[in-house]
Order: sequence, then structure tokens, then C-alpha cells
Amino acid sequence: MTESRADDTRARLLDAAVVAFAERGFHGSTTRDITSIAGLSTAAIYVHHRSKEELLYEVSRTGHHNTLKRIKSAVASADDPVDQLIAAVRAFTVFHARAHTVARVINYELAALSPEHQGEIKAIRHLIDAEMRQLIERGVAAGVFDNPNPHMAAVALLSLGIDLARWYREDGSLSPEEIGDYYVDLALRIVGASK
Repeated sequence: MTESRADDTRARLLDAAVVAFAERGFHGSTTRDITSIAGLSTAAIYVHHRSKEELLYEVSRTGHHNTLKRIKSAVASADDPVDQLIAAVRAFTVFHARAHTVARVINYELAALSPEHQGEIKAIRHLIDAEMRQLIERGVAAGVFDNPNPHMAAVALLSLGIDLARWYREDGSLSPEEIGDYYVDLALRIVGASK
């Protein structure tokens, strides 16, 4: 099997795992469900992954790293804390809407990860929290945000995006960008932005 074909098979299995976990939950999904969705034999899963839990870990690790990357990139896109917050909240929200199925799996199936994998994912989540909290703290220090508890403000903002993955549907009345704009307005109010 060539490397590109193996990569394609791994990607198909990961995509199928997301579908299965989103529809049935981690514990309600079987390896047979995953390989059936991927159009592969049941044995294929063990050629590329050690276990069903490893599939969840790979999906979760990739999703969390992508989220962290998006927030860092958004913060780096501007110098002003207000503009940074607007970019970060919009990026976080739009990502969670566009990738709502993946986001639902990686945020609501954490308990199914092994303790070692949970620890790694929690460390990435801590970095995401820290990016948002530090952004709010910089805005407070600069006098453009008026919020007595940047930690709780960061938790609230991130929770909005995370919960979006639970209820968002592609056939809904609002686009990811429209929700992003609305959440930006909420974020500016939460942090007490002065402009």
C-alpha cells in the first residue's frame, strides 16, 4: 500500500469515526459502524489505528490544535485588543459552526478518552483558555475592556462557541458568519469593550 493510499484510508476512517461518534456517541459506536461508513473491511481499522479510542484521540487532538491555531492567528492579525477579540471570537465561532460535527465530538466525548489522552487534550484546552484570558487581560490593562474577571469572561466566550456545535444545523436560518457577527457583539458586551 502506498503512503498516499494509506493516508487516504486513515483519513476515511477518521471522517467515518466523526460521523459514527456524532450519531451514536463514542460508546454507542462500534468499529464495524466506523468501517461500514468508511466503506472498508472491519480489519482495516486495526491496520491504521490501535483502537476506536485512538480514532477519537486523533480527531480530538487535531480539532483542538486547529482551534488553538485559529485563535493564535486571529490574535496575531491585529495589535489592538478590541480588534484581536473580534477576530478571535469570529474565527472560533465560524470554525465551530462550519465544523460543528467534529466540534460536537471533540467537546462532548472527552470522557471516553484514556487518562493519558485526556491529559494531553486538557493541556491543549488550557492553552486555548489562556489565549482568550490573556487577550482579555491585555484589553483590561489597556483600558479598552472593563471586566472584573477576565478568566470567567474567557470561559463564557469559549462556552458560546463550544455550545454552538451542539445546536447548529446547516439548514438553519443563520450562516456561520452571521452567528459570528452576533457572537462578536455579545463578546464585546461581556468584556465591557469601550468602543
